[in-house]
Amino acid sequence: MKKSQKKEKWGNNEEILKKKSRLISIKEGSAYAVSDGAGMRYITPYALSLGASNAHIGILSSLPTLVGQIAQLFTLKYIETQPRKRIVIIGVLLQAIMWLLVLLVGGLFYFNVFKSSAPLLLIAVYTLLTIFGAAIVPAWISWMRDIVPFGTYGHYFAGRSRIVGTVTLSAMLLAGFLLDHFKQTKIFIGFAIIFSLSFAARMISAFYLKEQYEPKFKFHDGYYFSIWQFISKMAHNNFGRFTLFVCLLHIGAYIASPFFAVYMLKQLNFSYVFFTIVMLSSTVSTLVFLKAWGKFSDRYGTLKTMKFCGYLISLVPLLWFFSFFLADFHPYALLAYLVLIEMFSGVLWAGFNLATSNFILEDVTQERVPICVAYYNIFLGLGLFIGGIIGGIVSSANFSFFGLSPLLFIFLLSFFCRILPPLFMLPILKETRKVDGFGVKQAKDLVFSLTPSRVLRMLK
Repeated sequence: MKKSQKKEKWGNNEEILKKKSRLISIKEGSAYAVSDGAGMRYITPYALSLGASNAHIGILSSLPTLVGQIAQLFTLKYIETQPRKRIVIIGVLLQAIMWLLVLLVGGLFYFNVFKSSAPLLLIAVYTLLTIFGAAIVPAWISWMRDIVPFGTYGHYFAGRSRIVGTVTLSAMLLAGFLLDHFKQTKIFIGFAIIFSLSFAARMISAFYLKEQYEPKFKFHDGYYFSIWQFISKMAHNNFGRFTLFVCLLHIGAYIASPFFAVYMLKQLNFSYVFFTIVMLSSTVSTLVFLKAWGKFSDRYGTLKTMKFCGYLISLVPLLWFFSFFLADFHPYALLAYLVLIEMFSGVLWAGFNLATSNFILEDVTQERVPICVAYYNIFLGLGLFIGGIIGGIVSSANFSFFGLSPLLFIFLLSFFCRILPPLFMLPILKETRKVDGFGVKQAKDLVFSLTPSRVLRMLK
């Protein structure tokens, strides 16, 4: 349907077009969520089934993201000459096709073709898949910024993420039970089903994107600045310091995060069902608290949200480390402990990720959103890459630290590397818009007012 025909169908009022597009975007995000929940969340177990080592997992979890973020630099060249909508749709279609190649790698492995090279082939294909998905992000965020009214980012994106997360959770649960059903001798059949579902879901996502309205995007002279200009000035402006803070925090986070799955599947010998339950608990808590974080962020500001979540996120790998002392207890006790940790983690990352996304939209002018998003994501990818490589090297080493395995050691290392960026970087960041004050008194009043009925109202 052409833009003129769409206006005729929906009316000529641009606000109506934007409202309709916001609803369509939720459907599109739900389709993407199936691809994410049934596909991307199981790429590490898939790699392990193809004989991947800890070093392979470290590369798989970090290199594709970094290369994908760098690819956003090329997207910036096309935004001036091509509609953002076209850029996004083409990227989504190419990403969908990559799921078929991911399946092909497994097929070759299970038919003893290039068996020893399967982990490296998977890294190469998954890198392409990630590139096509990441490259469209500046165009998509810029597009969505023009559709969502200023000052309501927290409310809209929290609501959208809540629905998308529910679908992700359902897809993860279905995929986990499928894999557990086929885990004995036909595990590839299970992966073939869930990755085929990921392909189909991403194709549906492209259809919904085609139905969305794209407002006109205008450029002004002098809007562009290179990444080298950004780097040279990043220590002297708010957005640059914010970008550096997120990069450093994710170095610490990704030293351990990719290896929680390895720890569960290899060291604790969890079944796919146990593994899925632990992973789902984070998603569930994210869904439950997203709306509350959205309200909090809109009222008190994105920086307050980042501060609250940023300090506590450092505790997550430390709590994973203490699971070592429960390893000899009943498996269900260990499962319950890890579920509680991931629920705690999901609550914090829900607030932190929502705040960082909205901080960009509030701190940057319209025409510079694609540029700043691309540069921010490159530094984010760099953080993930450095953290993943450090975790991969350390976890693959043959050593014992006070009787601890390398996996447990990287949990401690991650804790120390996560706590430093909030301590030194958060105090120098500034809020980008006028918000209500929130200090010790407000926090105390909030805590003492949290009756069960009030909590339920906040989460609705």
